[in-house]
Amino acid sequence: MTSPAAVVTGAPGWLGTRLVLALAQGLPEAPGLEEGNPDRLIRCLVHGRRDSSPLKEIKGRLELVPGDLSDPASLTELFKGLAQPVVFHCAGVIHPRRASEFFQVNTQGTRNLVAAAISAGAKRFIHVSSTSPMGFNPGPDQPFDETSPYQPQGNYGKSKKLAEDIVNQAGRSGKIETVIARAPWYYGPGQPERQTRFFRMIKTGAAPVAGRGDNLRSLAYVDNLCQGLILCERVGAAAGKTFWIADRKPYTMNEIVDTIERVMKKDFSMTVAGRRRKIPGLASGVALVADETIQALGFYQPEIHVLSELNKNIFCSIAQAEKELGYDPKIDLEEGMKRSVKWLLEHKVEI
Repeated sequence: MTSPAAVVTGAPGWLGTRLVLALAQGLPEAPGLEEGNPDRLIRCLVHGRRDSSPLKEIKGRLELVPGDLSDPASLTELFKGLAQPVVFHCAGVIHPRRASEFFQVNTQGTRNLVAAAISAGAKRFIHVSSTSPMGFNPGPDQPFDETSPYQPQGNYGKSKKLAEDIVNQAGRSGKIETVIARAPWYYGPGQPERQTRFFRMIKTGAAPVAGRGDNLRSLAYVDNLCQGLILCERVGAAAGKTFWIADRKPYTMNEIVDTIERVMKKDFSMTVAGRRRKIPGLASGVALVADETIQALGFYQPEIHVLSELNKNIFCSIAQAEKELGYDPKIDLEEGMKRSVKWLLEHKVEI
């Protein structure tokens, strides 16, 4: 049986590109998904300013269509000639220059894409959301699950919550099947500069740790996340549902920093400072107020935003994805970080 075409947004971005690779060439560690489908048509929405060379290296039936989520007219070509395609909506703005961009891309862009998908007769719409619509965990013993209430954090969280509303409403209309996959902070090969900067800070002893560093964060190795997204397509009963997709367990901030430091030193013989930049927990609280104020004025400052979350618990349970999707993430933090550093070195990226 021929698989329907896959329409992917967010490529040649990090997650989108990795998902295209997984669809075409498979996921070696993912049970049942080891083999990809190089004959399946994968059509990617590529923003005009993005370098598409990472996609051109993937072996498969790829078509790159220029377009912009904020321009509904440009989305017509994306679906042209496709019969009941499956949409993987990975695109989004995380660190824009102005707060309004969150809503232009994450909210209105999702609305435009959902409308285009319905008009084209798409079968299923898989939407990549985040932890941000849920905000911060009430406590270190209360992970988010699919019943947790919305408490969106900042304009990013609000824009992603509104996007979830749009997707869920479309699913309830019966015009298209929808699935929401909530992704936490992810890591792995193909990482952008902002992630590499974090690695450099760890190497030089400048990595910030707020408070005791024992707050919990869910992370997702990028291929674990791709496994979850592909299962959201394959499992019929996933329609109309939301799933948390992450590594099997959360990690403390200390554990994250320690692991990256250890991998650099032990596995790649790098000289590592072995220090931390200790920040009082109160500083994150002050940054949270500053972040809210800055965004209320229409601006966005990524360093302030990151500092505001540095001592917060932001973690989830993947129990529902394990039970209902058969999600089985095999790559843990240490192995994933080894692959991250190896990828950086292979691509001659300075750490």
